[in-house]
Amino acid sequence: MQNILNSMKNIAVVGFSPNEAKASNHVGCYLIDMGFNVFPIYPKSGEIKGQKIYQSIDEISEKIDTIVMFRKAEFATELAKKAINLGVKNLWLQLGIVNDEAKQIAQNAGLNFVQDACIMIEHKRFKNDKSK
Repeated sequence: MQNILNSMKNIAVVGFSPNEAKASNHVGCYLIDMGFNVFPIYPKSGEIKGQKIYQSIDEISEKIDTIVMFRKAEFATELAKKAINLGVKNLWLQLGIVNDEAKQIAQNAGLNFVQDACIMIEHKRFKNDKSK
């Protein structure tokens, strides 16, 4: 986890809902507030917290180093393959999302991979540990 938290800068948040009641919105907005360059991926167009919403990760012209996924586990396998093709270094499946096939694909390609963990919780903990 520390490798990801230390290296992430340009983050695509797949499933970043504009609905403020959703966990993906809360976590995505936290990452924006922490100064990361966040690219919301969601089926509907618009903006979230001043960031343009993209319907697909393929629409992003900047180099993405980290993908955070808030979708059903079965989408992770395809996302892992896409991450490899795009040269992404880190793939993070949020709390409650587990896909061992995606994990194997990602790790075989040398990606840093986390599943079933909240990036916001881990970032806060890591930040607090660093300040001690």
